[in-house]
Amino acid sequence: MKNTYKIVGFFMLLFTQVGFTQDSDVAKQVKELSMNKWQWMADKDVDKLKDLFDEDARFVHMSGSWDKSRELEIIESGSIWYKQANVHDTVVKEFGETVIVWNRITLVAHVRGDDVSTEFTVTEVYQMQNDAWKLLDLTFSSVRDTHKIVH
Repeated sequence: MKNTYKIVGFFMLLFTQVGFTQDSDVAKQVKELSMNKWQWMADKDVDKLKDLFDEDARFVHMSGSWDKSRELEIIESGSIWYKQANVHDTVVKEFGETVIVWNRITLVAHVRGDDVSTEFTVTEVYQMQNDAWKLLDLTFSSVRDTHKIVH
């Protein structure tokens, strides 16, 4: 009987490890995409961002919220230039075909003629659509520099 429990326990452990590996592969893929997005924003690469952003995506900033076309216009014109996002911590959580990324960042941006450095936790919602990840939502939450993301 002890051997039966050992065998069952072994297979439960094996299946759990396989499940975590699959989840971590998706998490790694979306985390990398999120990091690429920060670089594309810094580079004002609206062509790559246009493909990443869902047609109905929403963007929430300190000064308001808007749609995909307005966000791309802001990036292309440089009215907000996301010069550098220093990512301090990231949590990725899968919900079926939807993945949420929480990035704890210090954002260096050029806004209204001035360079500013602001602490944010940024929430990004991605969904797999037609074999490609699409960003559905990007929300900046202003936080203190001591803010922590619980893993």
